[in-house]
Amino acid sequence: MIRNDVGNEKLRWILKSGWQGLCPECGKGHMFRSWLQLAKQCDNCGLDYKFASPDDGPAFFSQMIVAFPFTFLILWLEIAYDPPIWVHLVFSIPLMVLGCVLPLRAIKGWLVASQYVNKAQESGTEHLWAKLHAREKREADERRDD
Repeated sequence: MIRNDVGNEKLRWILKSGWQGLCPECGKGHMFRSWLQLAKQCDNCGLDYKFASPDDGPAFFSQMIVAFPFTFLILWLEIAYDPPIWVHLVFSIPLMVLGCVLPLRAIKGWLVASQYVNKAQESGTEHLWAKLHAREKREADERRDD
């Protein structure tokens, strides 16, 4: 029973911070610098967002949640009622575009928060990432010293 409560709390935290675009560490700083661009780090706790790599995930989920089902709805509308083309131009296309574009930020935030909370990374790359971040830190320190 306790394990299930922990899982629910984790999920609630991921959804809250991700969908609201808040830092997954402190829940106060902003995750995004602009509409879809991640900040370099949290402006409140300093969490570095280098770990985040949602890649094509937001677009994929947006298409699967909105575009795929909506395509069937549009096809059904066309077959069942045979509306004039202006109905699709005025309603179908704008709804499809807005339905796919508007949730992108929330989905990206959810994926980044999920990666952080679950400590997700590609299997077998822990050593490579540690080396890369150590090199970047060393180079930044050298620039600061100059």
